[in-house]
Amino acid sequence: MVDDHWGWEGRKVIDAVRAADGRFQAALVHRLSVRYHELEPGAVGRRSIVRLLDNFPGLELVDEKVRDTRAALIRLAAEQETQYNTQHLIRLAELELAEGRELPGDFIALIRRSHLMLWNGTSELGSLAGRLSRPVVNPGEAWADRALAELAELGEGKGKGRDEGEDEGWQRLLAHAATATAARPSAKWERTGRALIETLGPDEVRERLLPWLRLVGKPRTRPLLASGYGANPNETFDPYNANVLRGLAWLLSSLPAHAETARVLGTLVETALRKVAGLGPVNPKVANAGVVALSRIDSEPALAELARLATRVTYKGTLKLLNTALDSRAEALGLSREEIEELAVPTYGLTEIGRARHQFGEITALVEVHGSKAVLGWHNAAGKAVKTVPAIVRRDHADELKELKAAVKDIDKMLSAQSERLDRQFLARRSWPYETWRERYLDHPLVGTLARRLLWTVDGTTVGYADGSLRTLTDDPVDPVDQGAEVRLWHPVGHEPAAIVAWRDWLERHEITQPFKQAHREVYLLTDAERATGTYSNRFAAHILRQHQFHSLAAVRGWRNKLRLCVDDEAPPATRELPQWGLRAEYWIEGEGEEYGVDTTESGSYLRLRTDQVRFYPIDAPDNSAHCYGGEYRMWLRDGAQPVDPIPLTDIPPLVLSEVLRDVDLFVGVASVGNDPTWQDGGPDGRFREYWTSYGFGELNQSAETRRVLLDRLIPRLAIADRCTLEGRFLHVKGERHTYKIHLGSGNILMSPNDQYLCIVPKGSAGGPQAGYLPFEGDRMLAVILSKAMMLADDTKITDPTILSQL
Repeated sequence: MVDDHWGWEGRKVIDAVRAADGRFQAALVHRLSVRYHELEPGAVGRRSIVRLLDNFPGLELVDEKVRDTRAALIRLAAEQETQYNTQHLIRLAELELAEGRELPGDFIALIRRSHLMLWNGTSELGSLAGRLSRPVVNPGEAWADRALAELAELGEGKGKGRDEGEDEGWQRLLAHAATATAARPSAKWERTGRALIETLGPDEVRERLLPWLRLVGKPRTRPLLASGYGANPNETFDPYNANVLRGLAWLLSSLPAHAETARVLGTLVETALRKVAGLGPVNPKVANAGVVALSRIDSEPALAELARLATRVTYKGTLKLLNTALDSRAEALGLSREEIEELAVPTYGLTEIGRARHQFGEITALVEVHGSKAVLGWHNAAGKAVKTVPAIVRRDHADELKELKAAVKDIDKMLSAQSERLDRQFLARRSWPYETWRERYLDHPLVGTLARRLLWTVDGTTVGYADGSLRTLTDDPVDPVDQGAEVRLWHPVGHEPAAIVAWRDWLERHEITQPFKQAHREVYLLTDAERATGTYSNRFAAHILRQHQFHSLAAVRGWRNKLRLCVDDEAPPATRELPQWGLRAEYWIEGEGEEYGVDTTESGSYLRLRTDQVRFYPIDAPDNSAHCYGGEYRMWLRDGAQPVDPIPLTDIPPLVLSEVLRDVDLFVGVASVGNDPTWQDGGPDGRFREYWTSYGFGELNQSAETRRVLLDRLIPRLAIADRCTLEGRFLHVKGERHTYKIHLGSGNILMSPNDQYLCIVPKGSAGGPQAGYLPFEGDRMLAVILSKAMMLADDTKITDPTILSQL
């Protein structure tokens, strides 16, 4: 009875037990319920026992002899996410309550979850759930356990210096938060919340709530039994507690503004949008409540969190709320959306560009921005650098230290968000008056660390920042006197190759590492083949992409996409709207495969996509769509609308064409199955072997060509330079055992003497070797190639048994 495979044999067992007499059934239930708790958590037999016991709703567990059985069944049930046999659940609860026994908190949690999640939960369990007011939140999650523990301490503290009704006040506050089931708080809900806050004290409420919310998303303290299908309940939010979280977020927006409140709400939004297999975002409703709360707080930190989240969030519903909140704030201040995003960036205490000093008595803390990270360093009274936080600071300045460390983390988050925002400015057609640009970008203590590593044009003259001033290619300082000078972000499109190379040399000479590719940015010019096709590009057609990776990356780059399901349905292409240009770019894709469970996830979404054309339409043209598993795209015409032809590629501005094709190249380069080192066998039934080989070792795309040019300059500086040569599309590395060829596009490896394939799976965060100066950040494949080269050049020191078995 420990096998988890339930088919015909399982049904026969159930039928046989049902046919047995009641005494046998009762004895079996008793033994199985005891056996369940004898098995280790996670044992496969536990799920089998649950399934079998769910099939006996007629058992009457009223005999005194089976009270232990009832207790064991309650403990067993409490480890499930829901109980579909609602009558069994009600019977267990009513028998316990009738005998005056208190129901365990985790059993009450099961009742509440079943009430909220089952299709008949409201009708079947509504009455019972409504009678169970304690515990006020469901135990089993780290934040909820912390809250319950603190409430218990308050209750125990009655008569020991605490207010007599303080614990009851907190119970009422959390019970009120649990009623947050709407999209936004009503006026009545807010009045009640404010009254409860006033009773407890706003500062006390903030000081208790924020530590609780910092624990949201931590692993469950009481794991639930996974059903084996759908999302793992241990990776999601308890639905009852999720309502409480929504209410707590709204309550925080009624408190006086505080920087830590905004910080915690921003983290809550990101945690609630974390992706879970088989589900998607953990809980968008909690994320939306966090955004609503931030939008209601009138403070610079709250506005900064909204602006930061708008660059990071890809979930459509939450992003719409963020955009609405920022647009409303901009309208209220009489500013444009772009201006509000620029003005929303805090300094986080930085007093110089990327630098701040903080005194803790005789101890000095130094915050410095190095590239995309903030570094916190310490100096003692003698000015000597020390590696750790001095004890006197931890002892006498605990609160200030905590705030400083939080600010350092905030700087890291905001640097990433601002880098993303600046990278999107190429298609935003933004320009600034010189003085405005200087204030918001060049001289801003945080944004300046990025802006000073980029190239700009001032009234058409390209400039970079070095040695304390803006400079031309010949290092002549530029100081615009005309206050009307116009500044734009420089893009290589339209510049001669010699000028682009010259600026690359300039950056290298001044050892400037750009926050993203700018001077080395790939340029995609119209080809003869695209002139021939006229209205579409086949440059990135016929690729096989991992759908979910493509979907996530497309969202990050500002594209809208719908996951293809293996069902009879249609979907539009992946699209990116370009309102500043009046255009809509489309990348045509379709689901790949037909076998459910092999070509799809358990929920039916395709694992892989096949790619097709890139097209451009007027932004207001009717949508195109095609069947999810392929077929002809057709324009969806409604209300008498007329079809609209695609725009000839020759009419697309070169900057727009280049940036859109660069996005698509990025999608292919990251999501293609061809760069998966474990796919040498070609995937299911070897169907993709030919594609994997052609992509994994074939001609280089534009980004790989850029990588090749960079490696040509970088290799002579490496410690392994004498063992490396660039030949065609490969980096050749001479080891002691073999000579290796690393493909510059996919990172796949062939080794001598007969081009045998060598599978090395890179770690999740390949940081690459310390290769000295790099001209830009963010090329993970470059880091993978360099790390593989360093390893293979010294192949006699390889200890990984998986790699050694192939050498």
